[in-house]
Amino acid sequence: MKRYLPLALALGIFLVLLGQSSHLGSGASLRDSLDPTVVAATPDGAPQTGAVVRGVSDEPGLGPQGSAGVVTTPAEAVPTGSSSPAAHFSTPPSVDEALNEVVRSYCVRCHSDRRLLGNMSLEEFDVARPELAGELAEKMIHKLRAGMMPPRSARQPSEDTLVLLADQLENTLDAIARSNPNPGRRTFQRLVRAEYEAAVNELFGLDIDASAFLPTETLSENFDNIADMQLLSATLMEGYLRAAAFVARAAVGDPDATPASSVYKVAKTLSQVGHVEGAPLGTRGGTSVVHNFPADGDYVFELDLHPEPTGNLYGLTAGDGEQLEVSINGERVALFDLDRWMSEADPTGLRLETPPIHVRAGPHRVSAAFVQRFEGPVVDLLTPVDYTLADSQIGTAYGITTVPHLRDLTISGPFRVTGVSETPARRRIFTCRPTSLEEERPCAERIIGNLARRAYRRPLEDGETSALMVFYDQGREEGGFEVGVRTALQAILASPHFTFRIEEVPAGVAPGEKYPIAPYDIASRLSFFLWGSPPDDVLIDAAARGKLSEPDELEAQARRMLADPRAEALATRFAAQWFRLQDLEKIHPDAQLYPYYDHTLAEAMERETELLFHHIVTEDRSIFDVITADYTFVNERLADHYGFPDVVGSHFRRVPVEDPNRHGVTGHGSVLMMTSHADRTSPVLRGKWVLEVLLGSPPPPPPPDVPAFEETDAATDGQELSTRLRMEQHRANPSCTSCHNVIDPIGLALDNFDVTGAWRIKEHGMPIDATGMLYDGTPLASPVDLRNAILARPSVYVRTFTRNLMAYALGRRVEYFDMPTVRQIERAAKANDHRVTDYIIGIIRSPAFRLAVAEDHTDDHEDEY
Repeated sequence: MKRYLPLALALGIFLVLLGQSSHLGSGASLRDSLDPTVVAATPDGAPQTGAVVRGVSDEPGLGPQGSAGVVTTPAEAVPTGSSSPAAHFSTPPSVDEALNEVVRSYCVRCHSDRRLLGNMSLEEFDVARPELAGELAEKMIHKLRAGMMPPRSARQPSEDTLVLLADQLENTLDAIARSNPNPGRRTFQRLVRAEYEAAVNELFGLDIDASAFLPTETLSENFDNIADMQLLSATLMEGYLRAAAFVARAAVGDPDATPASSVYKVAKTLSQVGHVEGAPLGTRGGTSVVHNFPADGDYVFELDLHPEPTGNLYGLTAGDGEQLEVSINGERVALFDLDRWMSEADPTGLRLETPPIHVRAGPHRVSAAFVQRFEGPVVDLLTPVDYTLADSQIGTAYGITTVPHLRDLTISGPFRVTGVSETPARRRIFTCRPTSLEEERPCAERIIGNLARRAYRRPLEDGETSALMVFYDQGREEGGFEVGVRTALQAILASPHFTFRIEEVPAGVAPGEKYPIAPYDIASRLSFFLWGSPPDDVLIDAAARGKLSEPDELEAQARRMLADPRAEALATRFAAQWFRLQDLEKIHPDAQLYPYYDHTLAEAMERETELLFHHIVTEDRSIFDVITADYTFVNERLADHYGFPDVVGSHFRRVPVEDPNRHGVTGHGSVLMMTSHADRTSPVLRGKWVLEVLLGSPPPPPPPDVPAFEETDAATDGQELSTRLRMEQHRANPSCTSCHNVIDPIGLALDNFDVTGAWRIKEHGMPIDATGMLYDGTPLASPVDLRNAILARPSVYVRTFTRNLMAYALGRRVEYFDMPTVRQIERAAKANDHRVTDYIIGIIRSPAFRLAVAEDHTDDHEDEY
């Protein structure tokens, strides 16, 4: 049946509203004036089953049984025979006109052509035709759902009226989008550092550091894989060339390798008491790395220990009997007795060097670590011993011995090369071995064709193998068969077909026309989304059979891939960037104020947050666990920091979290520390983080010429002021008030956590005051209150999560025209308790993931939402 209001009912509503539209006072409910069957909606704005809303069928899901599938438009939802999109989804003008009156009465006063608050005018906005101003309509929907507009200080209609307005806009936009989805445009992507490293590991089993070759990525939407920010430069291309040469040499080996040095630095704040992962048992501190040795030969290992001050903080003495060992693959190859004094007067510090040690080619784990001389938990020892650079008196206090601190490990060589042994990488490369001169070229073609197919992530086209054989011939002439293969491999790795993800456009597609993405390109989209690495043979085979054009097959492959260990990339790549974990490197807490902080603790904090999200994915839990989880993942170091009992050892394990204030990521040390300054917490940074990351509402940048927080008085009458009191001074500036009234209460709700995320009840001797008022009027006084306020408007968090996941999956910014898809995914996942897999599958099955639009360079790029 067609969902139109009966004419008599429509006229009745119209006559009633004629008498009310001119005096809709504060708190007036438009919903109260309408038949409840017309406007029925759930509290968070999703239409109820059976509600009569335009353009929405009885089944709001994305596919059969509410599965996160591709939307199919019910025949009765889209009447035929009309050329106007708005005509397809029209309702009697009385409803839209009444809502237009709401906009005029409560919104236009600020958002007019003259005042343009928020750089937005609603004078010409028509609720009946939101698609004519789609970006503006989506901004309105977001503000309404979040409870941000109208502002708390302004005259307010009833909550029901605001919900109805948001419902009406969503229903119209979503119905239009179902009939004509816009998959958006994306330029080609290139491999970023993490993806390059993963691709090399997938191809050859080698671990490399791409930061030695490739420049720092430019972030967009806080992700490093957004195509329109991946600009090309001479520096970048040179980096890819240098990386190709290095990887080819490391993978094939080089019997003519000349000595070179690699330096592995150890952070000054890395604890030298705990066991380092990868090092032999019975050792502590130091470092452990996987180093690729290019040839069989002699190598020298140099060890430098810290002698110099870190400000006023020293780790200057070596206790009697300390020993430092070097091991390769767990086998000790050198042992040093540390029997000299280190001091500021010794500018060179302590340098140790092994004699030449013969090592076979290939990747080997090299560890330089101190021999463990004592047993038992570190907490049984004097605290400063655990953090060797954390106390300025540690080197002089009587009766206290300071453990030495490794500064770096240098591996130099090879000297006296004896050849190249078989390695895992060489076994992957040399799939055949010529036994005669006649067999060399056919074997080389087979090897190079196989390498290129895997590196390019698709079958080779005619002529590509022949072009690569030119490089083989050059290398073969210079140094023989293996040098020829290595030269061709270097050309493969330098090719745009490896370093870039260029998607095929079918012949004959007109600009602006939609087309399905080619199977091999879909395979790459899927694998880099879920694994952060190239597709495996199973996925390539499915592409070759044309199966990836089928949504069901695409979903089946995705579920297979989510069960693979490589899906941890969703935590270490997607979640780490969504949560801004890279910002942890920017904060180094003041060592005088926080002497218990060290690099080991920071690494544990970051790993805790990654493991929480990885657990949510592997166990297919609700995405609300991100903010509500009453469990977490800690090792002994982090558990001791949080005050969790009965956790021993460096490995991470799941533990219950009894204190509800620490539930979810807002109780994680990683989030709390990176939203602080070195010497104090920052309600602004913490509030801004919640608004951006969890609520999708980044505040505007501060106005120019506003005094910095540091310019406020730090003390009054000799008493140091709390962060809250200093913030109140700062926001007394009228130009700061409006934004800080939104930001600060959120951050202050988390102020019981100190810079490093430890719980506190006082600051500078004064009790912490965490009270405040959220922008929608909700009182806040604790992390629990903040979490409950977020949960009270769940769709805001859900859509923020979905938009971030979608941006990462698509490699482009999420635009306003993507929001109907976001809502469709939300509705389907809601029916299954918001399990994370439903969001992943919903994105994969969406037109935005499976379709593309041919570039039309005459059109301007759509503005981002």
